[in-house]
Order: sequence, then structure tokens, then C-alpha cells
Amino acid sequence: MYDSLNGKIALVTGGTKGIGKSIADKLSENGAVVVVAARTEAKDNFNNHHFISADLFQAEGAEKIAKEILEKYGKIDIIVNNAGANLSPGGGYSTLEDEDWFRDWQLNFMSAVRINKALLPAMIEQKDGAIINISTGAAKQPIWDMTMSYSSAKAALNAYSKALANEVGPKGIRVNTVSPGVVKTPLMNEFIENMARQSGASFEESFRNIIDTVGVPMGRMAEPEEVAGIVAFLASSESKYITGTNISVDGGSSPTV
Repeated sequence: MYDSLNGKIALVTGGTKGIGKSIADKLSENGAVVVVAARTEAKDNFNNHHFISADLFQAEGAEKIAKEILEKYGKIDIIVNNAGANLSPGGGYSTLEDEDWFRDWQLNFMSAVRINKALLPAMIEQKDGAIINISTGAAKQPIWDMTMSYSSAKAALNAYSKALANEVGPKGIRVNTVSPGVVKTPLMNEFIENMARQSGASFEESFRNIIDTVGVPMGRMAEPEEVAGIVAFLASSESKYITGTNISVDGGSSPTV
């Protein structure tokens, strides 16, 4: 669909499963050479993406990824900061310890900051590039007993993305954010199973509770491919005048225009 991705070098963090895997596969299908970074390589890497093992909780992980990409390819055209997860226990402020906050912020915010800082000089030198930071609808609609620390980290990512877009736009770099709602991924299934176990409800009852709490007019979870299509668009030249935006892929759950 997007011929402008032919020969582009793209990095997708957290690209071995769920949304990240769908994004990596979609970019590859559209001609990009895709590098995926995660702690563990997927067993079903059918598209033979270049895999880099890295711990994105640590600053050294970003440095390792940037070094390997630039040594092998000499450039970077697309960065998709997808690594992220709601890691902390539910129950509100009283259940969250310092380490819960630090863990959510390291993965959901600082990993993107570090990757961008390490690779942006190469993009600026070529005066071209696209960065897509994957956020969440929960950054705008935090659920106090489910996503407090996670939502705060992603809200920071939203603000950072807008500021970065303003800074590097004159240098030819576009920075955009994609905010999925409830997406059908292994991590989401695990989250719902844990919720069901804690409440004594069934999986289906817990799923409906999330849908009702978030408020999804379409009444279902998104497929990962539905998020990947938006990312591919933002990575392509079809969106060359779009920067500093935050696109919701949430089935209509956002309550504002």
C-alpha cells in the first residue's frame, strides 16, 4: 500500500508479540527492513525481522539497539516505540509502591525517551524520519483502580511526543502518537484473566466490565492489525504533513470530540 516504505529501515520496540508484532509485520509487508527489539525473540518470526535482544528497562538497552542498527544499516528512517505494559497491581494509590511507579515509568516512558535520544542524531543528519510513539487511551481516561501509574507514564509520553514534534519538525522529522483502546493481545487476555481470578468472575464477565468501564461504542476489542495500519500510514509519505498528532484507535471510547 505504501511504496514509500521500500528500503526504509524501521525499528519496532516490543515487536515480537501483540500490537508490536502486527506493526513489524505491516511495515515489512510494505517494503521496510524491520528491526525488532525485545528481551526474548519470538518463535514465529516468519518475516525474518532483524532481532536485537535488549532490556528496555535499562539505559544500556537503548544504546545497544542504536549501536547495532547504525553499524549494520548506517541509518534509521522509522522508529516505533511500542514497548510498554500495565505492570502494576490494581487497587488505587494505596497499593502502589515506589518500585511500581518506577517500573511503569521506565518501560512506558523512559524507554521511548532513550531510544529517540540515541537515534535522533542519525535522523537529523539525513533530514528525514518518522517517529511513532505508542500510547494508550488510558492516558486520557485513567481508571484509578486499574491503570493509575501506567496512565501517568503514558500521559507523560503524550506531552513529550508533542514537545519533541515541535522541536524536530523544522529538521525534517515527524513525531506522532497512536493511542489504542482495548486491544485483543496476549497481554490483555492475561490482564483480564488476572482480573477475573481476583474478583471471582468469569473471563467474559471481566471483559464486559472493562468494555463497560471504558465505554466502547463498538462493543469489542480492537485487533492488533487495526492499530498497525494506522502506524504504517504515519510512517509513510502519505502522512508527510502530519506531525504532533495523537490518533485514537479505540472504537469510539474517547468521550470528547
